[in-house]
Amino acid sequence: MSAARLAHAARESVSGLPRAFWWLWTSTLVNRLGAFVATFMALYLTLDRGYSASFAGLVVALHGLGGVISSLVAGVMTDRLGRRPTLLAAQASTAFSVALLGFMEHPAAIAAVALLVGMTSNASRPAVAAMMADIVRPEDRVRAFALNYWAINLGFAVSATAAGLIAEYSYLAGFLGEAVLTLACAVLVFVKLPESRPEGAPTGTGKGTGAEPAIGLGTVLRDGRFMSVVGLSFLISLIFTQGSVGLPVAMGAAGFSPADYGLVVAVNGVLIVLLQIPVTAFIEHRDPQKLLVISALLAGYGFALTAFAGPVWAYALTVCVWTLAEIVNSPTQMGLVVQLSPVHGRGRYQGVYNLSWAVAALVAPLMAGFVIDRYGADLLWAATGVLGTVAAAGYWLLMRGLPEGDAGVAVAAGSPGTEGAGDEVAGEAQVGAKPAAAAGVA
Repeated sequence: MSAARLAHAARESVSGLPRAFWWLWTSTLVNRLGAFVATFMALYLTLDRGYSASFAGLVVALHGLGGVISSLVAGVMTDRLGRRPTLLAAQASTAFSVALLGFMEHPAAIAAVALLVGMTSNASRPAVAAMMADIVRPEDRVRAFALNYWAINLGFAVSATAAGLIAEYSYLAGFLGEAVLTLACAVLVFVKLPESRPEGAPTGTGKGTGAEPAIGLGTVLRDGRFMSVVGLSFLISLIFTQGSVGLPVAMGAAGFSPADYGLVVAVNGVLIVLLQIPVTAFIEHRDPQKLLVISALLAGYGFALTAFAGPVWAYALTVCVWTLAEIVNSPTQMGLVVQLSPVHGRGRYQGVYNLSWAVAALVAPLMAGFVIDRYGADLLWAATGVLGTVAAAGYWLLMRGLPEGDAGVAVAAGSPGTEGAGDEVAGEAQVGAKPAAAAGVA
């Protein structure tokens, strides 16, 4: 693709989105620029505090468990209390808990606060996704989710480098820096971004208003088509998580240094920053069924190719394959999740969807360690190919005959509580034009 075509694709990708979205995007970027705890937790505990690798693993697992808990709780809060209050509470409590973690000394206190950080730092995700669906027109959602994902990776690429330098001098400065930037996101939400929850949404009592009945977690769990998406998302996340779990272990066992792994995995972030916008412009209006099937196969077999990698450059090539899958899958799947979510149940639906990734973050390390220790890394990579094939078949079956548009999908999915969704969707262009949105974090 020529430079002129790239520039045109970039302009097309950022045009026509409401101002509220860009506040959301800015908040995501600022928050990810401050990411420190999740990236350097293990190094902080083992190198700076002198704890064992086992204790570090326990703390990281507790951090992940916090995300599992908050996925459901925050989803309910997003629908009942609203997007803006949920974000404010999540970001303010994250700032406090991250700063507190930097001062903890006793192992039990560190473990307990790490669990709290995991809960608070993940609590904003359902609200962010629900707000984005509120303020962006349905036809622009894939593009909007792609831009948000681009901001996440750009912020992470910068923060990982900066945090590494900061950690050379003071880990505490990293904790406090993340706390300050997270608090800045909360201030941005408070000052610039009013509530975006659609009118007629269920109130804090759990009772619907107007023609919209209340939507509970049971509604989500009984939604067969949506829960199938959650299950497929779990399979996909098991695959992608091996980039930070199975890949470093396998490369270490093969004699490569941490620097070699850092170089290889850096390819992932660089490619996302460079290719997310032009690739999204190419796939935005293409068949999501084909995109999800292809991305699942690329993910599974991209990791499976690791079994044949020898030199560092060969590992980097495998990363290129599954990174392309990630670039295609992330915005397409997020668009599908919103499409299947009733307007007044977006918080709960997003919470259950995020649960698939949170649970995978717990299962993937156990899966990788068990398979590598018992059978070797080659079987792990073969398993990713199988998972990718199963996920691809699942997407193909799930999306056969899927009606286009939120209202049609709601009916096809058999979701209780979706009556009247068509009227809400028809008015979403007007919602996007109102100053009604809030910022969030990844």
